[in-house]
Amino acid sequence: MSDFEAPNRLDRIEVLAIRNTEAIAALTTKIDNLTDNVNDLTNNVDRVLSRSAVLDDVLLELRDSQEQQQRNFEEHQRHFDEHQRTTNAALNSLEAILLQLIRIFP
Repeated sequence: MSDFEAPNRLDRIEVLAIRNTEAIAALTTKIDNLTDNVNDLTNNVDRVLSRSAVLDDVLLELRDSQEQQQRNFEEHQRHFDEHQRTTNAALNSLEAILLQLIRIFP
């Protein structure tokens, strides 16, 4: 190797070192951006999961409420049916009494 080749080789090594440093800096910036994106996505996932849990609770409450409403409706329906039967029985008794009164007092 001559003295003339050594600086060229050193210059090439220096250029490569500068390129590597610039590439590392660019990769560091990209990694920082990627980290920010991952953090944003993680925050979004956490919010979605939290909202999902709240909605699941609301759905369970609604289902329980609907089932209770159905039971209440069925109970009211039974009471109505019973009231209807007793009313009809009372009307039949009154009709029988009225017929007897009409026969007694024509």
